[in-house]
Amino acid sequence: MAASRRFLIIHNPTAGRRRRKRLDAVLARLAEAGCTVDLAPTGKRGDAEEFAAAAGAVDAVVAAGGDGTINEVANGLMRRQAQGLPPIPLGIVPLGTANVLAAEIGLADNADAVARALTGGVARPIFPGLANGRYFLCMAGAGLDAFVVQDVDLRLKWLLGKPAYAFQTIKRLLQPQERCYEVTVDGAPSQAAQIILAKGRYYAGTFVIAGAARITEPTLHACLFRHSGRWHALRYIAAVLLGFTRHLPDITVLPASQVTINGHIAHPVQGDGDIVTRLPADFTVASSGLPVLFPT
Repeated sequence: MAASRRFLIIHNPTAGRRRRKRLDAVLARLAEAGCTVDLAPTGKRGDAEEFAAAAGAVDAVVAAGGDGTINEVANGLMRRQAQGLPPIPLGIVPLGTANVLAAEIGLADNADAVARALTGGVARPIFPGLANGRYFLCMAGAGLDAFVVQDVDLRLKWLLGKPAYAFQTIKRLLQPQERCYEVTVDGAPSQAAQIILAKGRYYAGTFVIAGAARITEPTLHACLFRHSGRWHALRYIAAVLLGFTRHLPDITVLPASQVTINGHIAHPVQGDGDIVTRLPADFTVASSGLPVLFPT
């Protein structure tokens, strides 16, 4: 069965030597399995989405990259479905900094496991969230984390990976942290200094902030970090890193189907680690699922 499988693999050809080596290892194993692979290198932001939206007769469209690249490919595949075209499963080759979706589906970070998931995995539907109509697979957010995503030095990110985000977080914390947003969760008004809309359990890698959230369920989990100010921001960061967000009374996690964030017009909103829209923003869940290849 594997011998007849055909994949469109969308990747960034400038991702660096180490990541290209990891992709090549997966390609070698797919070739050994008799698979046909069409490579689609991206040249600019948005290409991955367009390539996925235009995909033809393949068994899966594979995003080789980080969560941002996977997000683009997923948006393209969801566009196809919205046009009434048959769903095409999404496969992933995790090559990014955090690889949150890989953690969510239980995909190990080695070429053998990735190739097995592509050739023999099970397509299961996940239900993306939407931020002002833009799909996200794992999480979206407004507040400190969105500003860090917006301002992180891309050269440092390429060179250092996660430490680049830590450095940008420190820089951001040196600025005033007194903002607060108006949040409506399923019609109930509230306020928060930082909001994470979780589709799955994991955040920024394998940190858990919404333990009940599942990407396979059509529900958002609104994580509200209530208080503004530098001291509270540091408390919240420590709680996320140490895994005790559920023990802080000023961090609230609410299951939701619709969330609106207002205030501070044009503040950034991140989705899966990239800026996807600006405030004000409406968040919902997709009514139809996106098939994703899970490892068995």
